[in-house]
Amino acid sequence: MINNLNKIFLILFLFIVTACSSIPDNTSDSCKIFDERYLWYKHSKKVEQKWGTPIHIQLAIIKIESDFDWLAKPPRQKLFKIIPFKRPSSSFGYSQAVKGTWEQYKNETGNKLATRARFKDSVDFIGWYTNKTNSILKISFQDAFKQYIAYHEGWGNYKYYKKNKKVISLAKKVEKQSNVYKNQLSKCNKSLSKNKYIIF
Repeated sequence: MINNLNKIFLILFLFIVTACSSIPDNTSDSCKIFDERYLWYKHSKKVEQKWGTPIHIQLAIIKIESDFDWLAKPPRQKLFKIIPFKRPSSSFGYSQAVKGTWEQYKNETGNKLATRARFKDSVDFIGWYTNKTNSILKISFQDAFKQYIAYHEGWGNYKYYKKNKKVISLAKKVEKQSNVYKNQLSKCNKSLSKNKYIIF
């Protein structure tokens, strides 16, 4: 009887984890993302209020970094173009935060149990990071282009970004996507702001 209960609990647990962690059907539409994952809206809204980072910029960074894949990692490098080798960085999860910066985030915020595979922690990390970018580099929270460059390159390397065509291209994509998300959210924000669920 106990073994059966344990099996049922395990199946339910795996079902919940899978349901909460799977990639939304349409990652290009913020309204559809939040309609499918309503608690994500609650988490993103809380980050906006806590750190000052607009929801549309949080989403745009995640879109370009992982496309909402909770297990995303950089592709492995290859030896002789065919043999799988090590990954170029320790980036992981929704935010693609590297281990060192993630540990700094946990230490500074006291969020010791934070994990890069959880959306709630990932958006809070983005809020924390962009808030520090605003303090260190004086970059506006509304400037998706420059905020992303600082996010991708780091605060120390930000000043060299004009030499990096790849990061400029990525930042332009983030800026464009953030504007798309912003326009979409303006149409569904009222319905999202209602307490759809009791759970917060």
